[in-house]
Amino acid sequence: MTTALDGHITVDEQGIARIAGTRMKVIHLVMDKMAHGTNPEEMQREFPHLTLAQIYAALTYYHDHKSQLDAQIAQSRHAADTLRAQAGPQLTRAELVERRRPDSRGGSPE
Repeated sequence: MTTALDGHITVDEQGIARIAGTRMKVIHLVMDKMAHGTNPEEMQREFPHLTLAQIYAALTYYHDHKSQLDAQIAQSRHAADTLRAQAGPQLTRAELVERRRPDSRGGSPE
């Protein structure tokens, strides 16, 4: 395991960068920023277990290793899309309510 950015970021044997002392992957923090467009101060309120220095270090690490981390993000999204496709269509609220009704399962209400 290597350490980068004054001990704020660690990189494991598989090349996965995490915020030191946490289980948070740098790509997860970056993906959250991409999804919500938040600034570091807003991110710190969202993730109070992280310091502002850790968040800035993670974003700095991302920009220093952008192509590598973008590839990891793309791989993560592809894996999620694959799982979503394998899961099939989601039930609607009405279908979920219907499934909860005792008489829809072939039994009698008790």
